[in-house]
Amino acid sequence: MELDIYQVDAFSARPFSGNPAGVCITPHGLESGLMQQIADEMAVSETAFLNLADNNLRWFTPQAEVDLCGHGTLATAHILRQTGRLQAGETITFQTLSGPLSATLGAESIQLDFPLLTPQLHSAVPPALLDALGLERGQVRDYGLFGPKQLVVVDDAQIVRALQPDFQALSALPGRGVVITAPGDGEYDMLSRYFAPWVGVNEDPVTGSAHCALAAYWSERLGKRSLTAYQASRRGGVLALHCTNDGRVLMSGAAHTVLAGTLHL
Repeated sequence: MELDIYQVDAFSARPFSGNPAGVCITPHGLESGLMQQIADEMAVSETAFLNLADNNLRWFTPQAEVDLCGHGTLATAHILRQTGRLQAGETITFQTLSGPLSATLGAESIQLDFPLLTPQLHSAVPPALLDALGLERGQVRDYGLFGPKQLVVVDDAQIVRALQPDFQALSALPGRGVVITAPGDGEYDMLSRYFAPWVGVNEDPVTGSAHCALAAYWSERLGKRSLTAYQASRRGGVLALHCTNDGRVLMSGAAHTVLAGTLHL
């Protein structure tokens, strides 16, 4: 079997920045086990698999399937444009584990229509989480959950930039992912980093799914519906966010293809 495979840097207009995603588009669906093996072989944070027969879109890390992936969705829409299957101004709706998700092609960016996830805030941060992240209790302004993932808010962007988590200690705790965020320290409304050693991704470069919760939190805190976000990983990435009245977030970014080839299976 031969399959076309791509690697796309999502949420960036230039190579070697943003979040790399594998993209595999096939006329019919692949076996789950095969998709997991391909994702392991690609060795990027997520590989997206689109079945053109029913527009079913799935995402796999090297270790597990995930139910929502922003950069993998953006990368898939980008490859649909690159291969002539989708034109500027058109919208495609994907069927996913998180329900229908749409992508609309703009002239220079792609807009995703994702669910807005309001974090459930808690008064106490687990001490073991603070220790694993290398944070002091006094540095944390807010702590909450969105699904199985955790949100930690601090007031200084430099704290976020300087974090060096103990990933072994972090992965020993209950969880799926943790996002650390602060107000932006320049042209951005907010800044964040995202860690997910539970699914084989110590630090994800740019995490669209986490911004479903970040958009909800910062929109309320700043009193703004439209936000510009920066994820301060080593590669970095920029997202334009807009919270709608019907519980959705419109998430926009650019993408750049860095690799196109054939898998020989």
